[in-house]
Amino acid sequence: MRIGFVVDSACDLPGDYLHRHGFTILPITTRIDEATLVDDRDPAVRQRFLDEDLGTRAHAAETEPFGVEEIRDLFLRRLVVDYDCVFCITIASSRSGIHANASKASFAILTDYRPIRREAGVSGPFLMRVIDSENLFAATGVTAVEAVRLRESGMNPGQMRERLEYIAHNTFGYMIVRDLYYMRARAQKKGDRSVGWFSAALGTALDIKPLLRGYRNTTSPVAKVRGFDHGAETLFAYAEKRVRAGLLTPTVCVSYGGKLDELDALPGYASLKQTCAGHGVEVFEAPMSVTGMVNVGTGAVTIGFAAPEHEFGS
Repeated sequence: MRIGFVVDSACDLPGDYLHRHGFTILPITTRIDEATLVDDRDPAVRQRFLDEDLGTRAHAAETEPFGVEEIRDLFLRRLVVDYDCVFCITIASSRSGIHANASKASFAILTDYRPIRREAGVSGPFLMRVIDSENLFAATGVTAVEAVRLRESGMNPGQMRERLEYIAHNTFGYMIVRDLYYMRARAQKKGDRSVGWFSAALGTALDIKPLLRGYRNTTSPVAKVRGFDHGAETLFAYAEKRVRAGLLTPTVCVSYGGKLDELDALPGYASLKQTCAGHGVEVFEAPMSVTGMVNVGTGAVTIGFAAPEHEFGS
């Protein structure tokens, strides 16, 4: 059975990995003043965002995920012929409408695919499964990497769906941002009250940064640290601790809202990579998507891994 994968552009994984394993990207359109960017993880689009310093104006940006009809057309035009089963893995359904759009599109796709496959000389049924990653950015990548591993192991679609939903439900995503005022302004734009004015003002004045956790479709602060570099070091050290304790998949995904050599220079990151190598855990590092940088600001770090249930600091 030919099994394919679709992710939205906010899934932070290396471009060569996505290309090598045949991922299809659902783009997200961003409008910043007069500029329109179609985020499909094209490095040129990301570079334009950084070079033109669009992040300084992006807190009021409008973002638009692929709609129901666009997803339907993409599948019926190509994917229902190229594959027999497609897993569509989306960013957390609580943070974006793309999961709902893909779910709605799936009904039309599964109704209309038969004559298209027949005309192309492809026999047999077509399956589509929409998986809510329940998380953001690098953490969404954990479920996508597991999907590739399961396909390569020869697992059937039913077994894959059960395993992927389990991994998504047990994936932890952590994030630290540089600019709390930006994140508060962006949250207000989206009707999210998770970063209040007082917290933003106090945090900026004292250089206190919250460590945010994404888990089971909920994003909330779990700790506060003094300074971005110290916060990143704390985050990487904690990820090391979870690697040593044992993960549910041999995968850690990391993304950075800027140039990756800046990520390499952050304190604690080299130690994390060394610990992962010593425990047979692969590190996937990627530039944060334009969509991610629009929503949390440039220079943010996100990290994701699947692990048994735990509390931060334990």
